[in-house]
Amino acid sequence: MEREEVSIFNDSLERCNKNPDFLEDFYKLFIASSNEISEKFKNTDLKKQKRMLKASLFMLVLANEGKLEGLEHLKKIAESHNRQNLDIKPELYKIWLECLIKTVEKFDRKFDSKIENVWRTTMETGINFMTSRY
Repeated sequence: MEREEVSIFNDSLERCNKNPDFLEDFYKLFIASSNEISEKFKNTDLKKQKRMLKASLFMLVLANEGKLEGLEHLKKIAESHNRQNLDIKPELYKIWLECLIKTVEKFDRKFDSKIENVWRTTMETGINFMTSRY
């Protein structure tokens, strides 16, 4: 990631995280998006899940920059989501991304096409890694 993209992403994420409803609203939208997703989350501790996602969003930036800490985090998440563990199918990540973008748009008052593109690029790198290890 270019320095400008990292800055745009981090600033947007910070604006979103200022509202405690950001991740709550994301998970409400995502879980309601399909029966399959709803089923995957039926026994999930959402408070813990939100903390993990918050950390993972920051780690994804580090992974995109090639930093070992971010890459190791991404490897662990990919392993936990593969077919032998949580069995998160590759097509579910597209829904995840669209729900995330909709939520960012709602919570980032400066949201525009440039911010959307940075979020998509940042997330797609992680999604591609995750699905390659499915």
